Amino acid sequence: MTDIKKGLAGVTVDETAVSKVNPETNSLLYRGYPVQELAATQPFEAVAYLLWNGELPNGAQLAELRQVERAHRALTDDVRAAIDLLPTSAHPMDEVRTAVSVIGARETAGISNVMDAVGTPEGNLERSVRLWAQLPAVVAYGQRRRRGDELVEPRDDLDYSANFLWMTFGEVADAVVVDAFNRSMILYAEHSFNASTFTARVIASTLSDLYSAVVGAIGALKGPLHGGANEAVLHVFTEIGSAADVGSWLDAALAEKRKIMGFGHRVYKRGDSRVPTMKAALDTLVAHYDRPDVAALYDALEAQFVERKGIYPNLDYPSGPAYDLMGFDTLTFTPLFVAARVTGWTAHVREQQASNALIRPLSAYVGPDERHVEGYVPDAADVDAQERPEEAAG
Repeated sequence: MTDIKKGLAGVTVDETAVSKVNPETNSLLYRGYPVQELAATQPFEAVAYLLWNGELPNGAQLAELRQVERAHRALTDDVRAAIDLLPTSAHPMDEVRTAVSVIGARETAGISNVMDAVGTPEGNLERSVRLWAQLPAVVAYGQRRRRGDELVEPRDDLDYSANFLWMTFGEVADAVVVDAFNRSMILYAEHSFNASTFTARVIASTLSDLYSAVVGAIGALKGPLHGGANEAVLHVFTEIGSAADVGSWLDAALAEKRKIMGFGHRVYKRGDSRVPTMKAALDTLVAHYDRPDVAALYDALEAQFVERKGIYPNLDYPSGPAYDLMGFDTLTFTPLFVAARVTGWTAHVREQQASNALIRPLSAYVGPDERHVEGYVPDAADVDAQERPEEAAG
């Protein structure tokens, strides 16, 4: 009998130098660096550089990357027009997916040879930086137009995280908010062969272009079992209401066999190593906004769920309420994930292209045995194909 690995669980499909989870320390490593150390010490721009280039930047390299990123922050007219064609009731992930398609179409316009559209390693690094630079404007404008607010132009005197918040809210954020947001971007930037990254690598393995790979990854990330989980966490908090109601809510949810989003992870069995860093950032926001009720609800649900099920929180659990306190709409949470993870996706796309093999797994067929349409008479071509199946196989 064929050994089926549902969801490819436990299957190693390729090598990567981008990230791994160290089982000895339970730490997520970006190019060897524990992510909690990066989040505590680095701006997001430096971590993006690390993921793309393999090493942290020196001062000159970081300054050069920041200069390029700041030069491409503005929302271009074609991308804004495409977003404006969508109803404001559309999910923001659909806006982001559409925007990346437009950016990609513009970047590859006039390239008739599909192999040329794949790009060079150097060219795809430049594409990665430009796409990363443009996504904050896409996400920020999406939230503002749903609220009926005007576009806010970027500022070139603010770093990536501070400018992202500026374009979203139209005011300079306090340092504690910028720091918490910066940490969240770093924590979400990369996580090995997760569903969206693997999707990007599958698309890249066909020698499609980088933008197509990112569009596919966005589609995978939209699902509530992946990136959409951070939205679901806020819905859970809203549904519960207060710490005092956690017990009765959890009784009903477990009786109904509901999946409680924000808990559990396919990789981490002793708890998500990113959670303590994001929880510490959440605590600073709770103090900054004077919202002890949020911390009480968070702690109560975590304690009772761990006690009853032995399942620990993942990164989405603290990031959801953190983004809510910052002022982001719940529907914006997953697009924020895109803005961070595009660095990891594009690092993997370039890695796939550097040592490519078409990703084409097998399947175990469980349908009907061969059967034939009543009255069908094969022609000569069909007979010839049946006699030479190795040439007919696609």
